[in-house]
Formats: sequence, C-alpha cells, structure tokens
Amino acid sequence: MNKGNTAAAGPLWLSNRRGKLAAALVLLQVLVLIGVALSYYAISWYGQDVRVKTVPVDPRDLLYGDYVNLSYEISEISPALWKGSAEGVKRGQVVYVVVRTTPDGTSIPVGAYDRKPDLMSGETMMKGRASYQWEPLDWRLRVNYGIEKYYVPENTGKELEEKASDLIVHLKVSSWGQAKIEGLEER
Repeated sequence: MNKGNTAAAGPLWLSNRRGKLAAALVLLQVLVLIGVALSYYAISWYGQDVRVKTVPVDPRDLLYGDYVNLSYEISEISPALWKGSAEGVKRGQVVYVVVRTTPDGTSIPVGAYDRKPDLMSGETMMKGRASYQWEPLDWRLRVNYGIEKYYVPENTGKELEEKASDLIVHLKVSSWGQAKIEGLEER
C-alpha cells in the first residue's frame, strides 16, 4: 500500500464509515440550530404587520425585574367566536385565532379554532395556547400567544406601567402563526 495516496484522500477519520456518520450528525445538528435561529428572524422578514390594543393588568403584577407583563384585547375570546370542536378547549391546547384589521388600524379576533383555519383576504392567523379549560357558552377563552412579556431597558418599566392601558403593540406574525413584538406605541 502506498501511504502517500491515503493522506491525499483526506483526513483519516473521514475514510471510515463511523467518521462519516459522526460528521453527518454534527452537520445535521448545526443545520437544525441555524434553522431555529432563521425561523425567528423569518417572522420579521416575511411576517404580516398586526397592531393590537393592550388592556390594563393588575399594577402589582405589571412590572417584575426588566420586563412588563402585557395583556391584550385579542387574548379574551368570546364563545360566539369559537369555530372549533363542540367539546371546547382544554388548558394548554393549541388554539388558532384569526384576526382582522379594523378601520383604526388595530386588529380584533374574528374566529378561534382548534385546527389551522383557511384564511380570507385581510385576515391573519395567530397561534396560541388556552390558559385554562373552557367549555362553549360557559365563559371566555383566554389565549396566551407567547408575547405577554415585553423586555424593557432598566428603569423604564415604571413609565410603561402607567401607560399600560393606552398602548398599542406592533407585532409581526408569521404565516405559521408565531408572533413577535416589534414595538410599542401610544394610542
């Protein structure tokens, strides 16, 4: 055997089957991590603009550390808007809320589903989770979208706390329903 040809063929660890499998697994892990990061940025690049109104939250729980708890009008879903199964929703279950922009530029819920709905023109789907068990015609469904905490620079939370009921949150919503806060503005 000529040892000079072996060195030219590439690293020794890639010459056997286990080495190639290990390299493929490492590459797969790197690609998955890049995909997760890109999916978050894809919301900003390709997401639809949605503006939602905030509602007051108990001021004792509003500020904790360097973030502000936000509650949204679109988080309370009326039983009349439920278009899902007759059994209702269990706590933690995925809920798809369809919102439509109103003339004032903010969005309101127009339907809630337990499966991905078909959207009409001008509608956006937001994916969330039911925060408590709910039966149809019993009470309102509360949906958490994962955007209930807004991180703020140090010592600016008190100012936002005072304006909490007069804010509009600018969101980007991806085609798969994930929302991301882009900013806050006063009504």
